[in-house]
Amino acid sequence: MEHIEKKLLVLSRIAQALNRQKATWAVGASLLLYCKGMVSEFHDIDIMVAEEDVEKARNALLSLGRQLPANPKAQYKTKCFLEFNVEGVEVDMMAGFTIVREGVDYYFPLRPGDIHDYVEINGETIPLQSLEQWRKYYGLMGRTDKVEIIEKLLP
Repeated sequence: MEHIEKKLLVLSRIAQALNRQKATWAVGASLLLYCKGMVSEFHDIDIMVAEEDVEKARNALLSLGRQLPANPKAQYKTKCFLEFNVEGVEVDMMAGFTIVREGVDYYFPLRPGDIHDYVEINGETIPLQSLEQWRKYYGLMGRTDKVEIIEKLLP
């Protein structure tokens, strides 16, 4: 099975588990750009989760794979950042996403109103976070390459 197809199959299994739990979640980062047809590949599965649904989402992911040891990054103060391996695919789950830039914390919790779009993959509904939000996130992270990709599509 081609690498992207395997990751999309894993994503659909994750979606099934999270949707069954009625968790508020959405895809972000390069997977979001892939789902929007803006890039041809993505490294891992990045899932943003509402803070009140962390345990539901964690349990759903544990039913599919294993949690990896914590690996915090100084640029972020995300309230909950968990990494999983699901069928050989790296899955990052974030809740209370916080980016630190020039000593200032920028806090971006996922709320149901932040989800504006959906795609269907292998029969499962995948909620997508907004490109506008990710343009802001990537800007704060200094990821100008990603900002440029998004700005080509947005007005």
